[in-house]
Amino acid sequence: MRTLETKKRCVVPGPRILTKRVFLGRVLTLAVMMVAGFWSPVQAQTVSPRQLLEVADFGAPVVSPDGSRVAFRIERASVERNTYDTTWYVQELADGAEPRRVADGGVPLRDAAGISSPAVPVWSPDGRWIHYIALMDGRIDVWRAAADGSGAEPLALDAADVREFSVGDDGRELFYRVGATREEVAAAEQAEYDNGIRIDKQVPIGQGLFRSVNIEGRWATQRYVGMWFGRAALLADAPQRWKAIDLASLQRRDLPASYQPSRPPVASDLSAGLPRPWKLASDPGTGRIAMLTRVGNSQGLRDAPGVQLSMLPDKSSSHPVVCMSEMCTARAITGIQWRPRSDEVLFTVTEPDAGYAQSIFRWNVGSGVVLPVTQAAGLVNGGRDRFSGCGVSAATLVCITADANQPPQLERIDLDSGRRQLLFAPNSALAGHMQAIPAQPLRWTDADGQVFTGQLFQARLAGGAPSPLFVTYYHCSGFLRGGVGDEWPLASLAEQGISALCINDPPGYLVDAVERFGRGLSGVRSAVELLAADGRIDPKKVGMGGLSFGSEVTLWTASHSDLLAAASITSPEIEPNYFLFNALRDDAFFAELRKSWGLGSPEETPDRWRVISPTYHLEQIRAPFLFQIPEQEYLYSLGFSLPLVREQRADLYVFPNEPHQKFQPRHKLAAYERNVDWFRFWLQRHEDGHPAKTGQYAYWRQMRTVMKQRDEAP
Repeated sequence: MRTLETKKRCVVPGPRILTKRVFLGRVLTLAVMMVAGFWSPVQAQTVSPRQLLEVADFGAPVVSPDGSRVAFRIERASVERNTYDTTWYVQELADGAEPRRVADGGVPLRDAAGISSPAVPVWSPDGRWIHYIALMDGRIDVWRAAADGSGAEPLALDAADVREFSVGDDGRELFYRVGATREEVAAAEQAEYDNGIRIDKQVPIGQGLFRSVNIEGRWATQRYVGMWFGRAALLADAPQRWKAIDLASLQRRDLPASYQPSRPPVASDLSAGLPRPWKLASDPGTGRIAMLTRVGNSQGLRDAPGVQLSMLPDKSSSHPVVCMSEMCTARAITGIQWRPRSDEVLFTVTEPDAGYAQSIFRWNVGSGVVLPVTQAAGLVNGGRDRFSGCGVSAATLVCITADANQPPQLERIDLDSGRRQLLFAPNSALAGHMQAIPAQPLRWTDADGQVFTGQLFQARLAGGAPSPLFVTYYHCSGFLRGGVGDEWPLASLAEQGISALCINDPPGYLVDAVERFGRGLSGVRSAVELLAADGRIDPKKVGMGGLSFGSEVTLWTASHSDLLAAASITSPEIEPNYFLFNALRDDAFFAELRKSWGLGSPEETPDRWRVISPTYHLEQIRAPFLFQIPEQEYLYSLGFSLPLVREQRADLYVFPNEPHQKFQPRHKLAAYERNVDWFRFWLQRHEDGHPAKTGQYAYWRQMRTVMKQRDEAP
């Protein structure tokens, strides 16, 4: 039997933790919540797409050596300048202290997917300085800022960009790694331009060949790195060199080519007889190693479904001490770190059946005792990445907390009492606005008994009529802006009369792509049916959108059901052009295609291609599509996007100089606003009267006429 439950937000004071059974028992049915008037209309300020874009995000908080202060970086979008402002702060952990601005953080560095790279400061042992990598004036350097806010300065001043650094244990020297100089890279690019660029497995086929991508602050000639779609500039594989800086005199010296910095142990350093852990945390004082190892039957799954928490006395040991407490067995443990100067491992549980809400526990590796520290309604960690960790001292955690209705804020958590203290809330105004149209956590099962969770922003009702529904599928952790990739402003849609549901993909990555997509479709179908049966949404007015896997599930839902009245995606899917443009890639690339999608070449596995690729299902798609695709990926979509555009069944926008996840603020805002326009047009027959949008709506009206004619055709 399928059920739909709504869960009250549960804020637990101190260290009291709800078990999984108790937590899931504390639910109210959707009907009860309706009777209670939860969704009655409220007059309040709106939550605009721009407000969601301009949320202040935290970098990883790091506690000072004496435990009295925390350093962190704030990142915020600027639409006017189409960039991001970053600022470093230091804050006392005493009650009532305000954060102190200590330095400009420069332009955020990003990974190949467009995600802001972690900004982790390193304290000097005496607590006078924080050190960090920053991109300033076209140069990546290691900087130090005085913790009292009196100034900041670059340290390396090297002809090459700094890739990595560490501070010596005594604080006297700083060590940093560089590769090819900026001049050498520019010269290599120009030489290629002059002599012709040889196309090989590292060249992204179909994209600009010369200085066409912004990599680390400069327009660069790009190359693939790694098995998938990592990107780097020319000479990224040049020999790396380590150098040292005397932090008193600022004198620099080259280190021998044989120099290697000391690093925490990795899985390959452990005894060969041990199962390979997927996460390690070493205690620098004792050499003990906490481990997370996947356990259980992995049949049909990419990874074993369970997690075992254990500890090794040292890296040569082959006899781990396993945590046997009920609180750490059969739990979704996702993070570990040592409590300084103690025998305790702090571990984070990210509970799938509670919508991936997080709790933190402490395990004494000597006594075996496990005690709860805190429980959150959403994330309690080191930032947007749910696998990131809090800052920690012997007495305190400093964490970024965020949930569907609460934008990121900084909290102090006492490790013994669990008492929580708000330190910094830069998004407090938005948090107040979110209370007018709060998300409600949902949990339901489909016809096969599969449990799904999600967050629903119920539209303000007009005359009691069921509202249209927008669905996005992938992950819904932390503060909900626009789904994974932040392209569909959920709260904004709800305020405009379209209920918005974010659905979490259940745990366990299914090896078979058809099963993966089918599970997603089942989650969407069951949610729509249950909400419609309750009278909350109109099942004939359902829209859907997603990024990456969310795009795959959206296309699968559109081509394998009649659920959708409109759709919007931002990622290409597997189709023959995808294979063609990557034809020169390494064997590892094609091994991944076979492993994740069951695909060889189109000639080798034609039947599987006809099942997987949307190119072969265009006639089954009844919903109009909006494509808002980054430039780096749009060529992979042309096999199915162009036929739909040619038949006026789709509208295609490509965003220049964007990777997998768009990040330029103006592009993000344009995607947000166009998605609101799109779903209001198709689900509510609403048109924005702004003169700049006249052409947009003229084309969409043509699409509507064409789609109607197709539907009425015999």
